[in-house]
Amino acid sequence: MERVNVVYALILDETEEKILMVQNIKHDNWSMPGGAVEAGETLQEAVIREAKEETGLTIEVEDILAVNEAFVEKFGHHTIFFTFKAKVAGGEVSIQDTETIADAAWLSMEEAEKWLPYHKKGVRGLLGKGAFYVFQGVEK
Repeated sequence: MERVNVVYALILDETEEKILMVQNIKHDNWSMPGGAVEAGETLQEAVIREAKEETGLTIEVEDILAVNEAFVEKFGHHTIFFTFKAKVAGGEVSIQDTETIADAAWLSMEEAEKWLPYHKKGVRGLLGKGAFYVFQGVEK
């Protein structure tokens, strides 16, 4: 199986208690903005790029909230999913990647959780935790 790293941005509107989600065309589902990490890209660079492509927003990345793992047999992938907490640093919601994203919307935590069953304690359970992410640079 090929190893694939995938990043997601949990972008929270704390005032309204809503999560920014995107509607994926290929899978006909809703998820947090995110996608595969490209060669030569750090996890943080990837989540910033993916959020921009899928929502039009510039984000500031905070801590890692969750690491999930799955064997996705239909694609032959061993996937590691990294979920980062992020906040909006600028821009307006405007989908850039119209080939893969149909819509972007602020969903209530309850509605978002229906699309995120792999986070067993729900979105609120993720928010109370966090682990530092540090890119240590290139070692020679």
